[in-house]
This record gives sequence, structure tokens and C-alpha cells, in this order.
Amino acid sequence: MKKINLLVTVIILMPLVFSCSKESKEDLIDIVVNENPTEQPEEVPEIEEPIIESSPLPNNPQRTGDASSGYDYLISGDYMSSGIPYDAFLLGTSVNPDNRLNRSGDNANIPYDYTAITAPNGARVVAPNCMACHASTINNDFIIGLGSHDADFTVNRASNIPLLNSGIRALYGGEESAEWLAYDQFRKSIVAIGPKTLTETRGSNPADKITQVLMSHRDKNTLVWQDTPFVEVLDAVIPTDVPAWWLLKKKNAMFYHAIGRFDFCKSFIGSSLLTLGDASKAAEIDGKMVDVLAYIQSLEAPDYPFNIDADLAQQGKQLFENTCATCHGTYGENPSYPNLLVSLNSVGTDPELSNHYTTSSPINDYFMDWFNSGWFGTTSNKLQIKAEGGYIAPPLDGIWATAPYFHNGSVPTLEDVLNSGDRPTRWSRSFLNTDYDQLKVGWLYTSEQTKVNKNTYDTTLKGYGNTGHTFGDKLTNAERTALVEYLKTL
Repeated sequence: MKKINLLVTVIILMPLVFSCSKESKEDLIDIVVNENPTEQPEEVPEIEEPIIESSPLPNNPQRTGDASSGYDYLISGDYMSSGIPYDAFLLGTSVNPDNRLNRSGDNANIPYDYTAITAPNGARVVAPNCMACHASTINNDFIIGLGSHDADFTVNRASNIPLLNSGIRALYGGEESAEWLAYDQFRKSIVAIGPKTLTETRGSNPADKITQVLMSHRDKNTLVWQDTPFVEVLDAVIPTDVPAWWLLKKKNAMFYHAIGRFDFCKSFIGSSLLTLGDASKAAEIDGKMVDVLAYIQSLEAPDYPFNIDADLAQQGKQLFENTCATCHGTYGENPSYPNLLVSLNSVGTDPELSNHYTTSSPINDYFMDWFNSGWFGTTSNKLQIKAEGGYIAPPLDGIWATAPYFHNGSVPTLEDVLNSGDRPTRWSRSFLNTDYDQLKVGWLYTSEQTKVNKNTYDTTLKGYGNTGHTFGDKLTNAERTALVEYLKTL
């Protein structure tokens, strides 16, 4: 009985171990056209409009699969190979799952963002799944494909691993048990990434850094784990937001900095690096990811759930098509999307994420070589990592749901995106999914003079800046209001 009590005490702390970022938010690049040229150009020179420096991203045809099979694999598949022993997880889980995914068997008894799987040695374990980052709730509506906006990476998820270790040893009889062996790789990965992936604010996502830490421990060809990393990974974290899945079918490259080229399915396997055994398991997962991609490509953006002023939105549509569509595409019956990579000089948003991949350093050089010359980049249907600098001008489908905005989630509302002078330097939000601002479109927030706590976003921190994308500043208030109203319709 003492062993059971110890385990219950230990595993109650598991949310800190398992906390994952859940969610993405797009920046709006609009090109303002001078509609009122001066009548006396010889006396009052025209103000030269900004030139948007951009380059088109080449199309890379993707593999095809079955969307229904992809959904089943996402919510119940074994793309993870290690985790908390199933019975131990149940003992330590206080959350009463609502089974919102209508799963069966063991998965009906655990939260939607975890999956029960059978480890290679036959032990039953629980591991986080893709829903941990790519499903979220807004206005009480649970949406698969919406990036998480409320995950907390401000805590070290490895801090309670020693206690968890003790509990599992006590329950299963030491480190020779099948349950411990099935848990061991998950344990090692959490210990590695925990202290290296701390963000400065809740809601920010360290996905890039998680990948860097995990690959630093894996051979680029065999993908086998090594306890001592091949390269040093520094502590600094550059935050990102989680892009909405339904945008991917329009894109020719993955991620905000567009470094993911060629085969998207290979990129998905990056999530499995947390618990992967070796390259043979990666190849097995690769065969399933074609179905996952088909499912992701089947997703559509959610409709705006509140009232829309149709007349005002029509005015905004005309403004959008005259000023924003060149970069962000058109919407409606005959949509188009140009797939443009916009230079840092033009967009002006926080450069740290882009610069990280275009600047030579031990970790970045290792990163590029690891992907491009290892298993991911040399086997069939290869993935290519190519950093050219800048950020992709994203599609804007469902943009109303994807606050906060910009690649780092630094701007709380669309109105603030379109008026840089009103962007708060520091801002806090409640993280209640119903605290939605219908007027400004985004999250209700409070401006702060200082960083109050982990719920405060501080744009003065490195990588957290909210500058750039000032194209909307030249709009009148009436134009800006009309444009925001139209964006609700996308």
C-alpha cells in the first residue's frame, strides 16, 4: 500500500512532465496602394510606397493517402514507442476524460491528447499524441487542427522525473521490469528537453528547440539515441506559435520560416523523435504519414461563430483585394495563393527565428547536416531543410481563430496587427477560451507596465518582439474596421 501511495503522489505531478504546447497564428502582410497621388508632383513629391521584397516558393508535389485512415492513426496510432506505464498513468491522472474523440478501449479512459500504445516489448504505455499541440478550444468549440494557444512551457517538465522514477520502480519492481524498459526512452527524452525548452510566457511554443535537443542525441542515419549529445544545445529559446493545420494544403513549404521543403510526411516524423527506437521504426511510421497528410489536407477552416456585418465586410473585401491579396492570396469561389517568402527587410517582424537558421553556429550547422545528409534527407521521399531568410506570407483562412498573431504570437488581435502604434508592449490575458474580443478580433487582454507573471507577454524580450508588418498603419480607422470585418469571413 505504501508503494501505491507513493506512486499516486508522484504521478499527480505528471501534467508538468507531459505539458505540451498546443497551437498558430498568421501575420497579415498588406501592400498599401497610393490612391490619391499629389496634383503637383513638381512641388510636393509623392511618397514612395514600400516595395515588398519576396520570392515564390517552388511547388513540391506531395504523396497521397487515405484521410480516414490518417485520422485513426493520429488519435490512436503507435507513432510513439515509449511512455508512462498505462496502469501507473491511470493511478496518477486526476482528470476525468470526456472522450471527445470517441475513442474505444484503453484510449477511452485517458485525455484526448494522449494515446495508449503497446511498446515494442509488449508493455502497455501512455504517450502524448499530436493533439497535444494541434487541437484546441476557442469559444467552447473544440477544433482539431487549431494550434494550441494555452500550453505552458514556462515550467521544467523534467523537474519531477526523479519522483516519477521512484514511483514506477516501486510499483513494477525495479528497472528490470518490462514497464520500466518501456518507459525508459520517454524518461531520457524528457530529461533532455525539459531544461532546454523553457519559454518566457505561457502560450509560447518551443517546438523548434525541442527538435534541436532531440536530434542532438540521435545518430543522423540510424536515429538511435545516445545519452551524451553529439552537439551542445544552448539554453536560449526562440518562441513560435503553432500554425493551423488547415493552411498546409495551400503551402509549398512548411513552418513560418519556410525551411521545410520537399516531402511533408517526413517532417511529421519529427514528433516521433521523442520516443523513437531507430530508423526501422521511422520507416514504418513514414508509411502511415501519407494518410495523416491526407487527413490534414481535408481539414477546412472553422466559420466565424458570431455576427458579421455583410455590407461592411464587402467594403473590406475590396480593400483586401487591392492591398493584401498580392501576398496573402484571394478567397471565395476562385481562390489563389502565391506562396511568397517575404524578406526580413520588407516585413520587419522579429528576426530571431529566421536569423537562427541563416547564421552559422555549431547547432545550426549540425541541424542542417543532420536532416539533409542523414536518414531524413537521403532516403526515398526525402525532406530538405533550406533556410533562405524571411517569413512566409501565410494563407489567412480561419484567421479569426488563430490569435495571437505573427510567427511568435506577439500581437493579441487583428486590429493591433493592422495598427502597429496600438500594439501593447506587455500584455496579459486570462487564457480562458471564451475571453474573445469580437470587435478587435483576437484575445481580450490587459496592457501591463511590467511583466506581472507567466501570463504576461513581454515584447521587449529577445525573440518576442512585435515590430514590423506596418502596412496597415496607413489605413484610416474606417478602412481598418472594414478590413477586420472581412477577415472574419475567411
